[in-house]
Amino acid sequence: MERPKIRLTLIDRKGPCGCHRGHRVGDTFDFDTERGRLCPMAMHVAFPYIDILRYGGAIPGQPEGTAVFRCPDVDVINVFKIEKIEP
Repeated sequence: MERPKIRLTLIDRKGPCGCHRGHRVGDTFDFDTERGRLCPMAMHVAFPYIDILRYGGAIPGQPEGTAVFRCPDVDVINVFKIEKIEP
């Protein structure tokens, strides 16, 4: 059985500074092939959500197959959306 793909998209920025990694609103990343391009601080926050979604769980209060989270850098506060894409 093939596991679902995971796509991460930067959907908003709330902090006063630009991203130190150079990410911009609209950037999209395939978790399996491009995770090394994603900021390590954001990836640290994203991974538990990715694991939950990929293996059949759901995030309370989020539409099915999705999760929204933010990076932990208080100066940047990038907001990302994770989407599970069924094969």
